[in-house]
Amino acid sequence: MKSKLSVSTGAAVTPFEAWMLAVRPKTLPAGAVPVILGSAMAAADGRFRFTAAIVALVCALGIQVATNFINEIYDFRKGADTAERLGPTRTVAAGIISEHRMIRVSIALVSVVFLLGMYLVYTAGWPILLIGLLSLLFAWAYTGGPWPIAYSGLGDLFVFVFFGLVAVGGTYYVQAFDLSVPVLLAAAAPGAFSVNILLVNNIRDIATDRTVGKMTLPARIGATGAKALYVLLTAVAYLVPLLVWINGYSVWGLLSLLSLPLALGMIGKLYRSEGRELNAVLAGTGKVMTIHGLLFSAGLLF
Repeated sequence: MKSKLSVSTGAAVTPFEAWMLAVRPKTLPAGAVPVILGSAMAAADGRFRFTAAIVALVCALGIQVATNFINEIYDFRKGADTAERLGPTRTVAAGIISEHRMIRVSIALVSVVFLLGMYLVYTAGWPILLIGLLSLLFAWAYTGGPWPIAYSGLGDLFVFVFFGLVAVGGTYYVQAFDLSVPVLLAAAAPGAFSVNILLVNNIRDIATDRTVGKMTLPARIGATGAKALYVLLTAVAYLVPLLVWINGYSVWGLLSLLSLPLALGMIGKLYRSEGRELNAVLAGTGKVMTIHGLLFSAGLLF
């Protein structure tokens, strides 16, 4: 049976389509690419562990999706997801998925991620338990709690740390049981791209976010400043493979530079786009992140 998508569109979606809207597939590269890169670094060092890599990937994607679900709950409660928003439909605010059901599914998903993560704790020790608990806390505190991170303008910093340094470093650690400077350097690339995905999302929503007091970084510094930061972070992401090569890894990591024309095209599109047009830039930024990450990871294995 199909449920009503929204009063304004009159369209209808199946339950599967509704949950796919809530999952936000275009944001999933932020969860997957860091794990792939961390595993490639481990493999380049002769320390790859298949089971640990797969569990880390499932946990990372689970935390990403849980963050999206919890974001729907709290943005709905705070009135941030209104009919005036320019982004994709938010299922809780639109009445497609009830708040109660979203809460139950979120709790179940977090529980599964926690249980899977215990395997990594068993094999790699207490540092992974700390990382896992902090990651789950961040998933909730991003929009939940009395001082939501997303509403303070600090969301970008936390995204860089957790979807860059923690995700890549943690993935490497559960396989190699130690950490090195080149691994953290490599982590800066997916961290930068993940922030760019968030920047585009929040540039699009500056007007509606300011209305409800959601003072994201773009809401604070304006679209011009946020776009300049996007360019800077893109430059950082493309500098990273060079630094990793200088630190002793394969020169083939520079294959990631083949994605540079797509990244430059996305910068141009960012500056030419407004409102709903930025949804295509958001998806395109995830595509750049994916291609850059896959080429970087493949190159490290040569």
